[in-house]
Amino acid sequence: MSTNPTEEAHTGPIKNPKQLLAAVLYAFVIPVFVIIGLVMFITSDNKPSPGAANPERAVSERIQKIGSVEIRDANRPLKSGEEVFTAQCAACHATGAAGAPKVGDVGAWAPRIKTGFDALVHSALKGKNAMSAQGGGNFSDIEIARAVAYLTKQAGAKFEEPLAPAAAADN
Repeated sequence: MSTNPTEEAHTGPIKNPKQLLAAVLYAFVIPVFVIIGLVMFITSDNKPSPGAANPERAVSERIQKIGSVEIRDANRPLKSGEEVFTAQCAACHATGAAGAPKVGDVGAWAPRIKTGFDALVHSALKGKNAMSAQGGGNFSDIEIARAVAYLTKQAGAKFEEPLAPAAAADN
């Protein structure tokens, strides 16, 4: 063997079999056991699959239609303007919330009344500014028009409450 000091510089950090065994253990065996342990930990929980508790409900939720149809009695008596106002409009028009003109405020209602009954009904049905559309809600368009007539009468308008379609045809 040569006594050249440069040969030692080319040797690795592992000098004996004990160090080799430790390096193999740390580099390969321990990570494999850590991975196996993590997999066992994750899969050991008894997790029921979605819908396993009530499969009929899970199936019905997956295949349900996007829209729904609500059947109402078309022959029910129409609500009066005051009833519709109390149920639908009073939340904003009684307090003036979101800039809504208050009930009986002649100054706030005068320019709106000048636009005409049809324009006011259109605004109520389709919405205007901060007021959301009232059409298609709990009340029919005629009932919303009755509420408009009631609300504007409180500010001095002379609009008549619309009659039911069958009653209008009889006149």
